[in-house]
Amino acid sequence: MSRVIEQKHPKGLYLLFFTEMWERFSYYGMRALLVLYMIQTLMYSTVKAGKIYGLYTGFVYLTPLIGGYIADKILGQRRCITIGATLMFLGLIMLASGYHALFIPALFVMVIANGFFKSNISSVLGMLYGKNNEKKDSAFTVFYMGINLGALFSPIICGTIAFKYGFNWGFASAGIGMLIGLITYKVFENKLLGNCGLEPIKHNFENNVTPKKFTQREKKRIFALIILMVFTVVFWMGFEQAGCSLTLFAEYSTNRNIFGFTIPTGYFQSLNPLFIIVLAPLFSIMWGKLNAKKLEPTSVEKFTLALGIMSVAYVVMALAGSLSTTSLVSPLWLFFAYLIMTVAELCISPIGLSLVSKLAPKQFISMFMGLWFLTSFFGNIFAGIWGGKYGSIDTYILFLALAVVSLFSAVVLACLLPVLRKSLGRF
Repeated sequence: MSRVIEQKHPKGLYLLFFTEMWERFSYYGMRALLVLYMIQTLMYSTVKAGKIYGLYTGFVYLTPLIGGYIADKILGQRRCITIGATLMFLGLIMLASGYHALFIPALFVMVIANGFFKSNISSVLGMLYGKNNEKKDSAFTVFYMGINLGALFSPIICGTIAFKYGFNWGFASAGIGMLIGLITYKVFENKLLGNCGLEPIKHNFENNVTPKKFTQREKKRIFALIILMVFTVVFWMGFEQAGCSLTLFAEYSTNRNIFGFTIPTGYFQSLNPLFIIVLAPLFSIMWGKLNAKKLEPTSVEKFTLALGIMSVAYVVMALAGSLSTTSLVSPLWLFFAYLIMTVAELCISPIGLSLVSKLAPKQFISMFMGLWFLTSFFGNIFAGIWGGKYGSIDTYILFLALAVVSLFSAVVLACLLPVLRKSLGRF
């Protein structure tokens, strides 16, 4: 952590940190309730709930591709962030209203909201640092901790409120978090962000100067990024079981009664962000020390490690699944599975954000951020489809299949390392 703090960052980083923190608070607070709300209140089947969960959490990562393009060419990143945060608040209030007819429209509004918000706030962060790639890595690590700070408290707060007072109040508490983030952003954006992301990039091409075509070097880097994105889809397919099959496992197969206290199911989704906050500074220090000794793995090697480690997490869950056929299992199974997944996540998610910021052509930075989030779109779709099979196939088979797919992907990516190194160089 000392390595991150020692570097002086622009104050705009901390505004973006808190804005993203509150947005993630609203998203993960709502996500912790979504599947159980559909099954227990709307009376959807597990298969239907899984599909809707997958479609929703998938499309919130597809629309940033469109939102990034709109920001680059029409509105600028800052206006898009404001539009996205406002729509997110509106969608959550629609959910909190309790009118079942507004459920699908509310999800649609929040999908559009994420499109305007998600890739553009990351792009503005990259703009604050220009070409300072070393400090940019540190900034994205701090930013990523903000994401997980919001994700840590939201399932606890929203989950507790929903457990005691009902799902509608849980959704309302998520909406209040988004409103706090929106107000904070609007009060301080002009003072702390300067001109970063204020105007669309097309304004930079004046006096009949045509934007340059991609160079051969840029084409190679884009190709390598796309290859890495394909493998990242597999990672998110496993990781995003958190809101689907792992939530259902916590609800129906885990002994949540500890010394007379029943742990609300949503609490388990706070484990991952808790581990992120604890481990992210340690990883930052570790990468720094390895870099000083010229032993730090490349980004591609970190991606490969992430997939291998993810397979271990699902071996743990497969064992838990086999035990759950006869009795409820200890919550420690989920605890260790989330811990292992978090180690995998730290090898891929912040690394990917930083890599896109470094390698994407500058005139299309937001659009390529949107492409990165496209991996989560496909990953979430597959996660929802597979997670929706919970209860219809043996639990240990459901989890073991995820372990096998992750391990196979890690092996294939390891075989591609020499090719990708030529395209990415020292990255």
